[in-house]
Amino acid sequence: MKVEIWSDVMCPFCYIGKRRFEHALAEFPQRDQIQVEWKSFQLNPQMKTEPGKSINEYLAETKGWTPDYAAQMNDHVTNMAAEVGLEYNMDKAVLANSFDAHRFLQFAKTKGLGDAAEEQLFKAYFTDGKNTADHNTLVELGTAIGLDATELRAVLEGTRFSEDVRRDVYEAQQVGARGVPFFVLDRKYAVSGAQHTETFLGALQQSFGEWEKANPKPLVSLADGANCTVDGECD
Repeated sequence: MKVEIWSDVMCPFCYIGKRRFEHALAEFPQRDQIQVEWKSFQLNPQMKTEPGKSINEYLAETKGWTPDYAAQMNDHVTNMAAEVGLEYNMDKAVLANSFDAHRFLQFAKTKGLGDAAEEQLFKAYFTDGKNTADHNTLVELGTAIGLDATELRAVLEGTRFSEDVRRDVYEAQQVGARGVPFFVLDRKYAVSGAQHTETFLGALQQSFGEWEKANPKPLVSLADGANCTVDGECD
């Protein structure tokens, strides 16, 4: 059964949601029958990459918050992240347009490394304070998970996978995603936000139960013997 997850690199709740979903999946007995696909979503497509500007300054400018309130909000998500074993260093976060990071993800997906790429991007942004719009940084992240550096650099320096990113963004609108993270299970059920592990587990149980009924496993023949067929032929 497929689970599609729309997210953006700069969304703090997306990384938290990833961990909580992974914890739920670890408790799910049929986890080996779950296929996870990461999808692209841009919270702010017009964002400029500005390594010299702090995340608090950005939030104060775009949301009308005071710098102190922005800092309080970042402390709140940092504490949430710590509850699931993640280290957020929001004071080191580099403001970066996420379009090329999403193209990096799309390329990684063609190599079966979508989840590993998503993990690298989140860690780079929230923990390590790396510029996720910088091509050298993305090549570094890619080689760390086994992608070919030359092939990846060629992708980043061109326009490949741009349409894949836009297609995911369009699909998000079609399935009703107005924010991220947004989890779609078997294209029937949706879970919005970084819900608790118990919520994800319940959603997996319900959706998988219905999926399993619609996709019964074929019987495995352990032995063949003499028999008669429906057309009257007998051995």
